[in-house]
Amino acid sequence: MDLFKSMVISASGMRAQSLRMRVISENLANADSTAAEPGGDPYRRKTVSFRNHMDRELGVPLVEVSKIGEDPSKFGRKYEPGHPAADENGYVNTPNVNSLVELMDMRQAERTYQANVSSVEAAKAMMMRTIDLLRS
Repeated sequence: MDLFKSMVISASGMRAQSLRMRVISENLANADSTAAEPGGDPYRRKTVSFRNHMDRELGVPLVEVSKIGEDPSKFGRKYEPGHPAADENGYVNTPNVNSLVELMDMRQAERTYQANVSSVEAAKAMMMRTIDLLRS
């Protein structure tokens, strides 16, 4: 495979994982966000979906984010009658964000991003070595 094409493939993976990390960071930042009004819905966890996309010009498959959706799982409930967002029974809906799951997802996204960086660096090193050989 062409070294340039391998770099394009890795770059698409890096873009996708970068967006995934931003979404995970948003989820973590809002893990304790409650509704503004009593009985309202708090922050809903966002999810990222990927899809393969064929770059017809280069003839290589790329990965891209197909959708940023919302997790349909139920909200948590916590009894806090003094909270401004509490319903008539004193319960507050809490976000459906599990910080441990988000941290694991972030770790996986980080490792995938790093693997793509390593692939780009290896392709770059091979290109430089090829140029050096051609100069000789």
